[in-house]
Amino acid sequence: MTSGLMNFLRACFQPRADGLVHTSSSDSGGRQDGLLWYKDTGQHVNGEFSMAVVQANNLLEDQSQIESGCLSLQDSGPYGTFIGIYDGHGGPETSRFINEHLFQNLKRFTSEHQSMSVEVIQKAFQATEEGFLSVVTRQWPTKPQIAAVGSCCLVGVICSGTLYVANLGDSRAVLGRLVRSTGEVLAIQLSAEHNVSIESVRQEMQSLHPDDSQIVVLKHNVWRVKGLIQISRSIGDVYLKKSEFNREPLYAKFRLREPFGKPILSADPAISVHHLQPDDQFIIFASDGLWEHLSNQGAVDIVQNHPRNGIARRLVKTALQEAAKKREMRYSDLKKIDRGVRRHFHDDISVAVVFLDSNLVSRASSVKSPNISVKGGGISLPTKTTPT
Repeated sequence: MTSGLMNFLRACFQPRADGLVHTSSSDSGGRQDGLLWYKDTGQHVNGEFSMAVVQANNLLEDQSQIESGCLSLQDSGPYGTFIGIYDGHGGPETSRFINEHLFQNLKRFTSEHQSMSVEVIQKAFQATEEGFLSVVTRQWPTKPQIAAVGSCCLVGVICSGTLYVANLGDSRAVLGRLVRSTGEVLAIQLSAEHNVSIESVRQEMQSLHPDDSQIVVLKHNVWRVKGLIQISRSIGDVYLKKSEFNREPLYAKFRLREPFGKPILSADPAISVHHLQPDDQFIIFASDGLWEHLSNQGAVDIVQNHPRNGIARRLVKTALQEAAKKREMRYSDLKKIDRGVRRHFHDDISVAVVFLDSNLVSRASSVKSPNISVKGGGISLPTKTTPT
């Protein structure tokens, strides 16, 4: 490692100002250990689960949740499990909003339709997008930069033996399926990603905007929509969906030269439906911070070859070890770097591993079970008082 980088890191290896060791229990049943939050094991309607989050940004932009039990507003059900991974960008506001509202919207539409369906999930996403647009509209006069805040949104719903996977952006869901003839567990990607680094996504954007030769631009060796953002679908990012929010006082770096008529980014999720089989062992839901360092099969192999308890934390640790190796530094040194500066080495990472017990998965969705709610944690900064 270069001496310059080492000097930079030494400057970051400072003890926390309050002098405390930050290890504590969180309200949602997980534990905080420095920048790592984890819940090593829990029980959902269809089996066990494990969750972990590591913070890199000064404010955690990832949010995550597992909700299990009743998926509607009525006690009659249906019952099942909801998994959400929300990878924010530009700030934490959108991912936090999704974490507070998407599942509630899903329950509302499930109640109206009296069942789970692709349409219910689509409506829940749409209502969440519209809700955040209302927030941006209200806050625009005093906080215009909120128009440039957005979030990827990956959701899994397990109900009546069926798995629904809905996605906006580049988080990923990967299934581990047992191949009985060989005994190996095969990785199967379940989610479609919306990142313009993928050629088919660039082609989709070009076909949707045939009159705009600059809809996707290669900038600093990275493909970006309008030279600004890598993903083509999200919640939020209102500045690329409604032209009236792409103007002063929004920062100049976000403003486009020409007004646009139709939205540049979409909030329409890609939804796939999978009928779960007895050989389907588990699903890994994670933000792209994990997949930058681990392959689908590599992650599935880790889950398959280690104890369930703490498996999400193990995946995060393995990704961090890979991130340290890429920068030619020790994992122990990486762990000493505080939030904010840590973002130079890896992204926020959120992981939920959901195990599938075939006996529980195949139960009717009307079978009642207790409600469980777990939300991934992070370090909260103290509220700053501002002069009036």
